[in-house]
Amino acid sequence: MTGVVIRPASEKDVPGITRCVCAAYLQYIERIGKQPAPMLHDYSEVIKSSQVHVAESGSRIIGVLESLVTDEGFLLDSIAVDPANQGTGIGRSLLEFAEAEASRQGFSSIYLMTNEKMVENQALYSRIGYVQYDRRSVKGYARVIMRKSLA
Repeated sequence: MTGVVIRPASEKDVPGITRCVCAAYLQYIERIGKQPAPMLHDYSEVIKSSQVHVAESGSRIIGVLESLVTDEGFLLDSIAVDPANQGTGIGRSLLEFAEAEASRQGFSSIYLMTNEKMVENQALYSRIGYVQYDRRSVKGYARVIMRKSLA
């Protein structure tokens, strides 16, 4: 994580965000049978409607975190790490940042949705304290919903 800064995203980051997200989720297309939802987002719009942060090294975006407040609480909507930087702690730093941000905004828990076919993500989230509490279809994607207490 040396030299990596997590900061709010701006409009000028849209190309880098789109590149990073698409690279990170590309591996799941065959398994899911279609592009994962984050690959389809218009990040110009997402930056306006959500809380988007980027992990940046030099001038390169190597991680993206999208969160927002919903009727169910503080949602970690998506997290992506450029494949060249996976396994370096960027993802964990972004997760910790999201949890701290949820706490800072007064939430006692954080929740996320992951595709039911992304079993390695479900295992990772379980290891760090997230507990499955629901399954549902969201915009045509089968989701596993998990929550972590921040208290």
